[in-house]
Amino acid sequence: MPSDNDARFGRIGIWSSALHPSEPAGIAAVSAAVAELDSLGYGTIWMGGSPSLDQVVPVIEATRHITVATGILSIWDHQAAAVAEQTARIRQASAGRFVLGLGVSHSGFNPNYARPYSAMVEYLDALDASADPVPASERVLAALGPKMLKLAAERAAGAHPYLVTAEHTAEARATLGPDALLAPELTVVLDTDIDQARTVARGMLSMYLQLPNYTNNLLRLGFAESDFADGGSDRLLAALFALGDAETVRARVDEYVAAGADHLALQVLTGDRSKDLPLAEWRTLAEALELTARA
Repeated sequence: MPSDNDARFGRIGIWSSALHPSEPAGIAAVSAAVAELDSLGYGTIWMGGSPSLDQVVPVIEATRHITVATGILSIWDHQAAAVAEQTARIRQASAGRFVLGLGVSHSGFNPNYARPYSAMVEYLDALDASADPVPASERVLAALGPKMLKLAAERAAGAHPYLVTAEHTAEARATLGPDALLAPELTVVLDTDIDQARTVARGMLSMYLQLPNYTNNLLRLGFAESDFADGGSDRLLAALFALGDAETVRARVDEYVAAGADHLALQVLTGDRSKDLPLAEWRTLAEALELTARA
């Protein structure tokens, strides 16, 4: 029997930081793209790269069925009371299709970054105390370590880990328990030239390997400092990415599901910086993963 998470988030979603442009031309392109993601049968759109709630509205307006989530809203950049008020309005306008994804981001991006776990607890307390509280069932937390994962199970619908392995997914499931949502991000490069695929992956990964939250998590998983050199070792790339054709991606998705994921948020890289909305790749994956198209 499908779980509530299956019905709400679906098995497969799309994660993209290109879905919150500020220019009118960009908004039009994004609106068309998310409408197609909806029709292709994806379960959730994850608006990556710390979007604002104002940027969520056009995505909600352009879609009819798909769940829309922030992946993630940084708690340092938005006051809890204002977030709660705006979330209530968005959820009402979207018939409950919006989920508030929250995270503590990284010290290098936020000068006020301090005591991230305590700061998240305080932020959730403030959401609960707001005039329009955000119910725990309507929010998810970006979580890597055990403490934040436990908080995601206790104070939210579950966790949305980014840049993690299938082994981390198994550990996260054990920490979360059987009922909380576990929706990891998985980055995909659809290229059968494995050397080229690794080059594209390293171009993205090199930035994240500057951030201690990620490297500390990878060290906990058994990787070594040497795996972080030159954009990441082949071993690290194989663990973090799905590199190859659509069937390879399908097999990697199955690994994460077998490890305990309810939902996979797929981020597609192409190596072409002008191709922020990789519609052809999203269509290919929808077919390979046997998603059910919507009218």
